[in-house]
Amino acid sequence: MSATILERPAQPATDHSPTPSPARESSPEPTCTTAVLTVSCPQRPGITQAITTFLYERGFDIREHQQFDDRRSERFFLRTAFSTGAPIDIEALRRDFTPIAEEFGMDADFHDERPPRLLVMVSKFGHCLNDLLFRWRGGTLGGEIALVVSNHEDLRPMVEAAGLPFVHVPVTKDTKAEAEAKLLELVDTHDIDLVVLARYMQILSDDLCHALAGRAINIHHSFLPGFKGARPYHQAYERGVKLVGATAHYVTADLDEGPIIEQEINRVDHTYTPEALTVVGRDAECLALARAVRWHCEHRILLHGSSTVVFR
Repeated sequence: MSATILERPAQPATDHSPTPSPARESSPEPTCTTAVLTVSCPQRPGITQAITTFLYERGFDIREHQQFDDRRSERFFLRTAFSTGAPIDIEALRRDFTPIAEEFGMDADFHDERPPRLLVMVSKFGHCLNDLLFRWRGGTLGGEIALVVSNHEDLRPMVEAAGLPFVHVPVTKDTKAEAEAKLLELVDTHDIDLVVLARYMQILSDDLCHALAGRAINIHHSFLPGFKGARPYHQAYERGVKLVGATAHYVTADLDEGPIIEQEINRVDHTYTPEALTVVGRDAECLALARAVRWHCEHRILLHGSSTVVFR
């Protein structure tokens, strides 16, 4: 069986400072004392024993362990957080774990405790951005917001008040390819781990979706039924909806069809005006997006085809 151990450069620790550095510089020295192992592989006996024995023999204390057997696909998923009193050499763990990964045909990786770097994309609606900034400044987001990119200037004051770089990248039909190339340049320059579309009102090209596969999260309103186009909450009001919700998902080339990470719903009734539905819906968007971002940053999400396994 084939095995995949994802390679990542060693990186120094970061904090939740309101003014993060433009990018991380690599460091060969192990600095973390807590790490996470994620595994996806075909189901067979002995997987958990092999993993726990590997960690025990190296003196690690397992702090959190979750696993899931998908009996329909006969696939096994696992997330184990472990720690030690000494710095953990992630690269050495990846190297030493390779024989086990090959034996069981695993897609496996070790993740250190340093927060992933985020690039947030917005347009004119600021509720999701404001919520992410609040959680980031409070240290509960799970990631380090490195910069904010927008196709409009409206939210620049909010971003700069938080001490973050704001990059205006206008998008028109004629400049779309150039704008997306600029975005990928920013992702590379700032060493971005995750792109968060916090109500970014532009459709990404197929090429950009493929380039950001598994590392871009989007949020959108979701009703029963789903209302597309302009003024969705007014459409919902006209149809007398009883549930207002939001869906956070990974970005794919199929618009709003990516693997779902989290959904939030609220029950409403006939007394809700379109404006009231909008308020409820925006609250749902903030909650669903924040949870999805945090779970991704904590390495709790494993992709499973067009779906996800989320270890909460």
